[in-house]
Amino acid sequence: MTTVAIIGAGPLGRWLALTAARAGFSVFLEDVMPSNLHHAQEYLRGQLTPRAHDGDPAIHFVSTVEDAVREADLVIDCVPDELESKLEILWLLDRMAPPKTVIATPTTALSIADLAACTYRPEKCIAIAADPRALSTQSSGSPIQLQTIACTAPEAAALVAHFWSSLGFHPTIEQVSG
Repeated sequence: MTTVAIIGAGPLGRWLALTAARAGFSVFLEDVMPSNLHHAQEYLRGQLTPRAHDGDPAIHFVSTVEDAVREADLVIDCVPDELESKLEILWLLDRMAPPKTVIATPTTALSIADLAACTYRPEKCIAIAADPRALSTQSSGSPIQLQTIACTAPEAAALVAHFWSSLGFHPTIEQVSG
């Protein structure tokens, strides 16, 4: 089973956590603001049933990035699409996540080549080319564009594409120049 860490428990993070858990992923949802995490717990309460095989909930609520990414195969940040916010979260994720972890970031304003260059794992950084505010309003079956760079590992792109396919989207992968 793929473990997904979602950083940010605002509307997009809550929707993504719920949708991923319903698709069978093990989800760790984190937010730096305790009130956001509490609202997410209230919002998601009763919307999921425990996993049949072990009785654990499919969404784990955690209060630190380190706890969220410790076992993650994939991490998706749901922070504002602003350079400073993205650089700060990618810096944290890059240093705290295990080497296997793929980092995906929703952005329409920033270059994945520039963001990936600020990490020690540019081959595992992928952009989700969608407006983060509109992403949760798209319906199942919608197209979603993933952006990679020349050094992106094929297995990293495949993992992110599989994730979005499992949510009912139709991912396409575009390699962008640096």
